[in-house]
Amino acid sequence: MGLSLLAYLILGITGSVLFVQRNSGQPRVSWLQPLHQITGWVMVSLVLLLLVIGIVGTLGHYGSLGHSGHLVAGFSAVALVLLSAGSSTQISKQSWVRSIHIGTNIALLLGFTWVSFSGWQVVQKYLP
Repeated sequence: MGLSLLAYLILGITGSVLFVQRNSGQPRVSWLQPLHQITGWVMVSLVLLLLVIGIVGTLGHYGSLGHSGHLVAGFSAVALVLLSAGSSTQISKQSWVRSIHIGTNIALLLGFTWVSFSGWQVVQKYLP
């Protein structure tokens, strides 16, 4: 989860710089947008990996899903990440999608907070 949060932080910083550059008419740094996109796909991969680990681990330990609010929090975070990634692929075709992308990423801050808090509660059950 820590790497996903680091990727989210890097995405927030690079996305903010791209936003400022675009709105102020400053020339773009050539490597910044590819860094933003690559970091985004890394975050998508990490979140999907965490989803698989969580499902397999929960099924292996309990035999079924739904033993805590972490399931809903996790699926919510995954859905927001996938919505953000999906919208990012459409920005060059329809500029209004940028507002969906940015809004989703703001909501993702709440999603990551929720999933981190509920995940900490789950971890406490496993610790002696």
